[in-house]
Amino acid sequence: MFTGIITDIGTIKSITKPNNDKQGDWACLTIGVETNFDMNNVDIGASIACSGVCLTVVKKEDGYFEADVSDETISKTTINSWKIGSKINLERALKVGDELGGHLVAGHVDTTAEIIDITKSGDSNIFTFKLKDEYMKHIASKGSVVIDGVSLTVNNIDKNTFDVNIIPHTMDNTIFKEKSKKDKVNLEVDLLSRYVARILDKE
Repeated sequence: MFTGIITDIGTIKSITKPNNDKQGDWACLTIGVETNFDMNNVDIGASIACSGVCLTVVKKEDGYFEADVSDETISKTTINSWKIGSKINLERALKVGDELGGHLVAGHVDTTAEIIDITKSGDSNIFTFKLKDEYMKHIASKGSVVIDGVSLTVNNIDKNTFDVNIIPHTMDNTIFKEKSKKDKVNLEVDLLSRYVARILDKE
């Protein structure tokens, strides 16, 4: 589990196709990430949210880790657009006793959304996203949503769009400052909404 509060911005240093004889057929890509995390305190097998995608550390060294990515994950996320030098939001998994500053985030990306507008509002920025119709039922005004691993509050919603307010601190400390119109982002719906919708679908 994560909180949706970004604690580092990493840089993609390598993208390779693993030897499936060793990694298993599920492994499609291995990504190498440069980080400011103290990797001495990160175990092999630990989870790190990479722009909202929960990935498992399979190799590490000082200021660097590698994680394998499956075809399923690639199909649901923006990972296929990452390149050498791409910046990604990073968050380590929660430990028992950690403060919950955001909201509970699984790191299981549901889909991608497209940025269709970015406008200034005082010192903040309003980001408007277009989302597939099937996922809009999970988006509620004043509800929570996770965008590229960042826990955010939904402002306004329309038929298949919604917007969020990005305050200066979030803009300065995440990859939102790198984003432009038409960029795709990873989206995880609120956990409670996911389960409520499943219950209602069965009725």
